[in-house]
Amino acid sequence: MTSHDVIGFLRRVLNTKKIGHGGTLDPDAAGVLPVFAGSATRLLEFAVEGRKEYIAEFTLGAQTVTGDDSGEIVKTMIVPAFGKAELEAVLARFTGKQLQLPPMYSAIKINGKKLYQLARQGVEVERTARPIEVYKLELLHYTATSFTVRVACSKGTYIRVLGEDLATALGTCGTMSFLLRTQVGAYTIDRACTLQEIAENPEACAAEPLTAVAELPKLKVNARQAARITNGVRTTVAQTADGRYVLLGPGDEFLGIVRCEQERLQAEKILEHYPMPEE
Repeated sequence: MTSHDVIGFLRRVLNTKKIGHGGTLDPDAAGVLPVFAGSATRLLEFAVEGRKEYIAEFTLGAQTVTGDDSGEIVKTMIVPAFGKAELEAVLARFTGKQLQLPPMYSAIKINGKKLYQLARQGVEVERTARPIEVYKLELLHYTATSFTVRVACSKGTYIRVLGEDLATALGTCGTMSFLLRTQVGAYTIDRACTLQEIAENPEACAAEPLTAVAELPKLKVNARQAARITNGVRTTVAQTADGRYVLLGPGDEFLGIVRCEQERLQAEKILEHYPMPEE
């Protein structure tokens, strides 16, 4: 099931047209896919920006056209002997900021066409390497021909490509044979629901909208300030440092996201318009 299929299913379950997801998941992968509906779709960009974590297995000695085990094998190589120390040294080399070349089998668009559509037609186009960051690359298990890692990384990181690069560094080739996404931003797998659980009880599976922006500082304002800001009026709030904030009303209502510059607040994303209090 693709991420698009998930959205189609939930659109019917929730009976809404306004729905989107926070980060594509490969069809053969499993795990966390944050889905936003209604006014919460305005928070999508914050989920996409969040740190992601995966558990991935890579099988050595064969490389496929797709980078995972669903594709046709295009290369085979002997797998040299290696130990834990050698493998962890390779993992250390791929931790930190780096450039990564996106795969042809990806949803990136070039001239209006998704790369995977071109790849299925046998067309390969030039791609530009993109900056990514791998925060953590932890070895969980290994055999003579495979290894499993826990990866924490920035958005835009292709785990399939990371696996191919790790295999190359070990002197062979490889492909991703398992992928489980365990975290997207503040959304973790231990608090996730299956599609069946959502279909049976959508309300019980809903997360608080604040979860999407859990890493932002909160700023509580009075009723008059809340009304002005949520209706598009730049408003001065003294002694507020520059930056982006979660805007809370006087009753701790989550009103939206604002940016402060020189103690003046400007709305970025408004979820709820606060009424102007009576004089």
